[in-house]
Amino acid sequence: MPRRPAYYWWFLANVLAACFAVVSWFLCLHIFGNPEIPRNYRILKKLDRLPELKRYTVLDVPNGNVLDPSELYGKFFGLEEANRDQLNALLLRNYMRNFEKTLLLTYVEGEYQVADVKKLAPGDFLYPGFAIRAQAMVKPDDFTEAVGFPVVIEYIFPTENAHAADLFSVGDILKVSKNPNCAAVVNVSRAVVDEEPALQLTVIPIAYGPYRIGKDRSFSIEPPAELNPGDRLPIWK
Repeated sequence: MPRRPAYYWWFLANVLAACFAVVSWFLCLHIFGNPEIPRNYRILKKLDRLPELKRYTVLDVPNGNVLDPSELYGKFFGLEEANRDQLNALLLRNYMRNFEKTLLLTYVEGEYQVADVKKLAPGDFLYPGFAIRAQAMVKPDDFTEAVGFPVVIEYIFPTENAHAADLFSVGDILKVSKNPNCAAVVNVSRAVVDEEPALQLTVIPIAYGPYRIGKDRSFSIEPPAELNPGDRLPIWK
């Protein structure tokens, strides 16, 4: 077998080094560009490079679509499961990267009746905080009372106030508006309400500071320092 010239090994070493550099580059782009993937998030945590959520106020939140329950139903309910999964990955990534793509940003509005209140634990998607599950209440016309509409929201409050969840009770009406709540959609799913299919949306307020309840009660909400994307949304499975 003829002996290979020295430059052959030099050329082979450079090709392997170039391949390794390209693979490393694309791997880094994938990890930093897709923090919503649990494996990537764990790597970023070990590298101390977790994405930092910006502390928005009502004055500087990014612009987005503002939709009421009927508009939300029309936009999201008809999505096929594959399209919904793809959208959810984009929504969560957009939330973690401070809504750099404002076209994906949707704010929820309307009146919602509280059906359940849950304090979040360390293994949940977000901690500390609590979540409220509530159904949209819509008036068919100006002359009738509001009735349940097939849209359910999971409203996640990131807060260190351990007693804030006690301020809400089943049956309360949660009024949600762009200003001051800025409750952004981060997940779209399906639910069953009164044995009928319904749209379920997980929303998180991104305008931080005091959240007021009535005239004399409030608690503070702040951007979470860390998330747990491994615990798949929605909160109520």
